[in-house]
Amino acid sequence: MKAILGLSALYHDSAAALLIDGEVVAAAQEERFTRKKHTPDFPVNAIRYCLEYSGLSIDELDAIVFYDKPLLKFERLLETYYASAPKGLLQFLSAMPVWLKEKMFLKKLLREELAKIEDYDKKKLNLLFPEHHLSHAASAFYPSPYEEAAILTIDGVGEWATASICHGKGNKITMLKEMRFPHSVGLLYSAFTYYLGFRVNSGEYKLMGLAPYGNPEDAETENFIQLIKSHIVSVKDDGSIWLNQEYFNYATGLKMVKDNKWEKLFGFPALKPDGRIEQKHCNLAFAIQKVTEEIVLKMAAEAKRITGSDYLCMAGGVALNCVANGKLLRKEMYKDIFIQPASGDAGGALGAAQVAHYMFYDNERKLPQGQDAMNGAFLGPDFSGKEAVMAFRKHKAVYHKVDRFDTLCEQVSDLIDEGKVVGWFQGRMEYGPRALGNRSILGDARNVHMQKRLNLKIKYREGFRPFAPSVLIEEAQTFFDLPVASPYMLLVADVKKERRKPLPPNYRKMDLWERLYHQRSDIQSVTHLDFSARIQTVHKETNPKYWQLIETFRKKTGHGIVVNTSFNVRGEPIVCTPEDAYKCFMRTEMDCLVVNDFILHKTEQPDWENREKWMEKFKKD
Repeated sequence: MKAILGLSALYHDSAAALLIDGEVVAAAQEERFTRKKHTPDFPVNAIRYCLEYSGLSIDELDAIVFYDKPLLKFERLLETYYASAPKGLLQFLSAMPVWLKEKMFLKKLLREELAKIEDYDKKKLNLLFPEHHLSHAASAFYPSPYEEAAILTIDGVGEWATASICHGKGNKITMLKEMRFPHSVGLLYSAFTYYLGFRVNSGEYKLMGLAPYGNPEDAETENFIQLIKSHIVSVKDDGSIWLNQEYFNYATGLKMVKDNKWEKLFGFPALKPDGRIEQKHCNLAFAIQKVTEEIVLKMAAEAKRITGSDYLCMAGGVALNCVANGKLLRKEMYKDIFIQPASGDAGGALGAAQVAHYMFYDNERKLPQGQDAMNGAFLGPDFSGKEAVMAFRKHKAVYHKVDRFDTLCEQVSDLIDEGKVVGWFQGRMEYGPRALGNRSILGDARNVHMQKRLNLKIKYREGFRPFAPSVLIEEAQTFFDLPVASPYMLLVADVKKERRKPLPPNYRKMDLWERLYHQRSDIQSVTHLDFSARIQTVHKETNPKYWQLIETFRKKTGHGIVVNTSFNVRGEPIVCTPEDAYKCFMRTEMDCLVVNDFILHKTEQPDWENREKWMEKFKKD
């Protein structure tokens, strides 16, 4: 038996992942345990979970693998500061103490943190450090169902690389081409995330959600696209980019952009967090999304050209841009695409372990029997009925046990059909940023008020934010123009024309919020303004319980589809434990909670009148 533990830590989205003989046994993000979203902290809790789940000790591990090379990253920082001196002095002075204390002496830190988990023989500890983008590439290729594939990784920055094209074949990955800092698609997108009032490294998906509110027919939108391409970024034929550093501050300063230059260029100042969103902000979001899509498509075409592959694997934070992914799929330049569900830094932990297993130890790669080797991304902890009851009793909760699962599905289907919002907690927690039916909040996609209610009363977040549908794979093409499976909610496709409602002639000129609440289809709550949806297809093979619930709902209503959003409020990580779920249930206006085979109704819970007791303040994302 060969057991390998992969780690990502110290930047954002710390995580741990465990392989045994090449099989992904367990993986989880540290944020789920500490309740600090995107935490960079060393993943002590995630490691402890992986070891406990497998029954292994640290001494039984063949290797522990960190997802990048800190000394190479340190080289990049020093060279950047040196080349720009005396600019960047403040950033240099703020960064160096952290580097000298933690990241420069990472082996020492790793040993110390592991000792907090359990005693182990330090002489036996085998530490490995693959490069950041190789870890990303491995996380995409090795779980994929392809013997051979092009691999495209795009993110902010690793050590030096900001994007790479690799070729995977058998158990080997060959690096063919890379783009280097400071020129980065991820940092470009993050700069606009900051300028439009969202938090860098967590608000990029909000920017993607805001883009469809932009008006492509508006002259301002086209002007923004031209300004971006003429002043900020030069896009080459192979998808590589050159960023004009006169407009950016991330390389040597403490902010993403030079606000005064951007204000002069675009004609308005940076939007403050929670500031009032106007049409110009939507148009700028649309513009940068279009430019990003162009870059991703060109990179994918270049990967096709230099590898000749029929299949593509993707990872890195930009691979979570499901709108660009959907456009790439529709181009049909590849027969199929696999995108790592934990594409960001958390997934680097898994990729690092896989680099060690296949390339360092040269183990044979066997293709997965199912759609991929990620087990539906259900790789986190699960909890017994006894543990659930203990959490309920702690808070004097009123709960009901349902003896048959088909009866539970009937009851929950009735609740969703009545317009109720249901917290759904089953089995192992998801790995990656998406809730896929085990830690989800569910509603009726047909309900015209559901999108507004979920945003304002449940998630406590911006009203424009869209919601995703979970649809039975058997029913997907009834609702969407989607010719392939999308199990990880990483593809955007259009709602079928026959499901759409006619729009008034003045639709484009309507106020932003008027357009949002105007009925566009018979699955209104998952239909975006441009008739698109971010789709999760649900498969009986990987999630039989969630599939059965939606199938029960289909038999009742004729619609094998529900609204699915992650089980958390704004700024909170997705819930991990039954107690997390109960607390989230109580501090929102959720109607019901289902944990395993228990159902809880809000109207029956104690202390609900004293609502402030349950409110918890999370840092806004």
